[in-house]
Amino acid sequence: MCASPTEITGKSLLEAVEASDVDRALEMCVKMVNQGVDPWKIHLSLFPTVQRVQNPPFINPHLPKVYGIGRELVPYLSEGRTGAFLSLEIREYARRPKMEKIPRVNRLPSPVGFKDIETAIRANDPEKTAALMATFLNQESGAEFARRLLLLGSGYLNSSLGHSVSCTAFILSEMLERTDVDPWPALSALAFYFCKGRFNTTPALKKSNPFTEKQTSDHPMLRATSGRGFVPLHQTITRYAIERVRRFLGPEDYSHMVNAWIDFLGDKGEERVSLEGSSSEPAKEYDQFYERFSTLKTKPVVASLSGMIGSQEGRQKIKRFLVQGVCDKYQGAYDPHYLTGLGSALWVLDQYWQDARLVTNGLVQYLDFFFSGIKS
Repeated sequence: MCASPTEITGKSLLEAVEASDVDRALEMCVKMVNQGVDPWKIHLSLFPTVQRVQNPPFINPHLPKVYGIGRELVPYLSEGRTGAFLSLEIREYARRPKMEKIPRVNRLPSPVGFKDIETAIRANDPEKTAALMATFLNQESGAEFARRLLLLGSGYLNSSLGHSVSCTAFILSEMLERTDVDPWPALSALAFYFCKGRFNTTPALKKSNPFTEKQTSDHPMLRATSGRGFVPLHQTITRYAIERVRRFLGPEDYSHMVNAWIDFLGDKGEERVSLEGSSSEPAKEYDQFYERFSTLKTKPVVASLSGMIGSQEGRQKIKRFLVQGVCDKYQGAYDPHYLTGLGSALWVLDQYWQDARLVTNGLVQYLDFFFSGIKS
């Protein structure tokens, strides 16, 4: 049977992204949309290629994480706006170098223990690690594989700035969500990353209950969302990631992950951002919001949204405004944290909307990072 024109164009798109040909990739994307292909289906088709997108000089798989978080951002875009996000991500994936493909190896004879995976990582052997991961995944279950890999990553939060869990979490989530795709590209990305990061020893579970023991803060999330810049943003993103993979964790595993994250916060104190003096008329429509957003002034933007936090309808509007605003500000190159940080900020809004000071902290932390980056 001959391939349809859409299938041929889709293959051409993946080839263009693979070859880091930005102009051709965008041209293929526009062609597919003009043929009536749903932009979300185009996004889904990018899975195997995206797993190999690198972000040097960092070893962290930032772009595969962005891809997984896209599943949470796109629903907030208004009708007809999905294409803006699609163009943004295709340009980002296409313009960056790609990891060499790890040759597929037939699954190894069972049984494979998780310790075998750790040994292969210790030997810095991505090919064997990926093959062992594939065998373990087939032998056990997706949930058990995810649980074990997340626990392994939890031992390296400080040295990886949280990425050993946050990147891993979203790659795993997308891989296990997609029963229609071959998991090998994602397993290859994880094997490559864990070998490069030398994440090879699962820590002992931290047994204390993070929700009953006295903390140095009224709420660890207030500490996480306090402060500006690269490190504080990652502290919030890491907790966001843990919550998004909670379904793979048993109660003791989850308690351990939260405790590991609290250790990652260190002795950081609380900051309660004040919007005093930044009162701003509520943004009722997107155009009004975007005009203010374009000033790149954090507190006036947050002040214009603060009155909407208390209602479900208002929170939905905040999410739509922010996702659309970040897409509309795109000028051809983004730090991946502009998108992963956006995901975490929207999660804070959803999870803690009854605590206005915490949500204010989270929004100011993210927008300050985003605006500072855009200005520079």
